[in-house]
Amino acid sequence: MKLCRIVGLCMLLVTLVTGLIGCGGRARDAEQVDRDERIVIKFSHVVAENTPKGLAAQRFAQLVAQRTAGRVEVQVYPNSRLYKDGEEMDALLDGRIQMIAPATSKLSEWFPQWQLFDLPFLYSNEEEIHRLTDGPVGMSLMELLKSRNMLGLAMWDNGFKVMSGNRPLLEVEDFKGMRFRIMPSKVLAAQFQRLGAWTLALPFDQVYGALETGMVEGTENTPSNIYSKKFHEKQSHLTVSNHGYIGYAVITNREFWEGLPPDIRQILEDTMAEVTAWERDIADQQNIADLEAIRQAGTTEVHELSPEQREAWKAAMLPVWDQFSDVIGAGLLEAVESVMKLQEPSAYSNE
Repeated sequence: MKLCRIVGLCMLLVTLVTGLIGCGGRARDAEQVDRDERIVIKFSHVVAENTPKGLAAQRFAQLVAQRTAGRVEVQVYPNSRLYKDGEEMDALLDGRIQMIAPATSKLSEWFPQWQLFDLPFLYSNEEEIHRLTDGPVGMSLMELLKSRNMLGLAMWDNGFKVMSGNRPLLEVEDFKGMRFRIMPSKVLAAQFQRLGAWTLALPFDQVYGALETGMVEGTENTPSNIYSKKFHEKQSHLTVSNHGYIGYAVITNREFWEGLPPDIRQILEDTMAEVTAWERDIADQQNIADLEAIRQAGTTEVHELSPEQREAWKAAMLPVWDQFSDVIGAGLLEAVESVMKLQEPSAYSNE
């Protein structure tokens, strides 16, 4: 099963690269469009090009160039090449860039309700995630962005999180005294506090260096992010916990978007919907493939939780829900619970 999924992922990557090479001809078509008429969209993100988000951003740029015959040029800047985690939002609002795709945790600094996505053991599988993000709850969260001149275009998957550290992490007691890198989120800080660990919020591009110097001793992230940034080379142990989820909100400057010609805006919205479906498929496949690649690298011992260990983790973390119910909103949490059926995650283990 794993081999089939890995082969399928490789075929998807080959297709994407071939398409990008094929864009060379379309780039020449774009040169025929008057420079004053060309619309440039700068799309900045902080992860590697070969991650689900990185690949989706490239695919979006490729399809837009094709479908607008060069009228729109989406320039993708990965790996914090233009702006870092803490800088992207201001750059978007200032008009220096036109699109970003931050992790939902980053939005919680501006909109506390978005901390909903950081709650541990909220989802059982990707279907539940998509019922939430694509339904009334997700729409209500996207609506909040408009108050800051932002417009949500889509929700992309990163995937379920695993724990990595410089010692085995199986029992709750194993976390005691360790320092973990987290995204800036009070929910995530509280989650690790419940486990007896310390936290340090760091931009994504600083994580490898922090692991190398010992500034932090562990991380929580998806297999694709861990493998693409080589965090596993600095972490001797990894636990397939699937205790939380990382997703991305694809966001644009509202004033910029609403000022686009209607026909262009329609093409962009249709293309974004198509790429979103594609990204969700590839995210699942790539996390499975990259987890296997971490196993094969030989630098990191991969552990699975027993049912008893998982229950102990849940018992330690779930009080965070009550701790943040007032901040996130009791009504919002009730709406979530009406959508979700809390059961054991099955994201990457036993595939």
